[in-house]
Amino acid sequence: MYTRPLDDLCAPVTPAEGQDSAALSAPGPAEIIRTDGLTKTYTARGPAITAVDHLALSVRAGEIFGLLGPNGAGKTTTVGMLTTRVVPTSGRALVGGVDVVADPSLAKQVIGVVPQSNTLDRELTVWQNLYFHGRYFGLGAEEATEAADRLLEQFRLSDRAKANVATLSGGMAQRLMVARAIMHRPRILFLDEPTAGLDPQSRIALWDILGDLHAAGQTVLLTTHYMEEADRLCDRVAIMDHGRILALDTPAGLKRSLGADTIVRVGSVGDLRRLAAVLAAMEGTRSAHVTEGGVLLYLSGPVARTLPRIFAAAEAHGFAVTDLSVTEPTLEAVFITLTGKELRD
Repeated sequence: MYTRPLDDLCAPVTPAEGQDSAALSAPGPAEIIRTDGLTKTYTARGPAITAVDHLALSVRAGEIFGLLGPNGAGKTTTVGMLTTRVVPTSGRALVGGVDVVADPSLAKQVIGVVPQSNTLDRELTVWQNLYFHGRYFGLGAEEATEAADRLLEQFRLSDRAKANVATLSGGMAQRLMVARAIMHRPRILFLDEPTAGLDPQSRIALWDILGDLHAAGQTVLLTTHYMEEADRLCDRVAIMDHGRILALDTPAGLKRSLGADTIVRVGSVGDLRRLAAVLAAMEGTRSAHVTEGGVLLYLSGPVARTLPRIFAAAEAHGFAVTDLSVTEPTLEAVFITLTGKELRD
């Protein structure tokens, strides 16, 4: 268990010597990340592309905050700006009270970052990757040694301490990158699609570790396109597409916004818009949305009585039902309602 005190995690940032305190215009007491009009437009090649469009976010200290959306939604660019790797075109971002554009060096001291790609030093052992990261951030030799040993134990990597990182599995490498990112005790941990490409067992192991960090008070901002991940880990989720926030709430609140007890996917071919209109007229249907290869129905009330009526209504209008599935409301259903497309497109 990660046992760093919550008071330490949420302590105010002290301006470095010579630092203008105005550059640290602090957010509210419970707010640790704030963006105002944050925008990134790429213009180097061809027509201008706006990856992030006037983003306004507020992340509270101690929460796991998720950016959920498909590839190309602007999640990674957002994290890039918040972690000083991408310079905003306009707008402002504060992390831990530090303006990331005005003072990127100070901002880097209060954040830990786990990018999508493996950035471990392949010339070093597992233990050395932690030790030298700690020394780089100002830890003394004894403190860095103790921290490296403790983190290897916590992240279940002690038996690989002397191994070269090239020999690690994908799940082990990802756990090591998270351990390295918190080595210097950052106030905010950024995770960019942390479980992409991991097998289910490694994904669950990383979820457990993030749960421990959260319980200890660590603020985490993660990006993901896995609905289950956002639902399981996040206190609040912002659904994002085309650089904009479409909805923001707790996972439960987002799902409640659908106003449905059950979601039924009706597979069929032909004019799916007409099929959606037919099924939307049925009793108990809250809404109907065309999706790839079928129609999503959001239903209220007992579903058992509705299923026969779905078949009857579809066949009466010349549609053959090719498949049918029943689920509870999901974050993907929220996204489809907002955008009309599958979350993983």
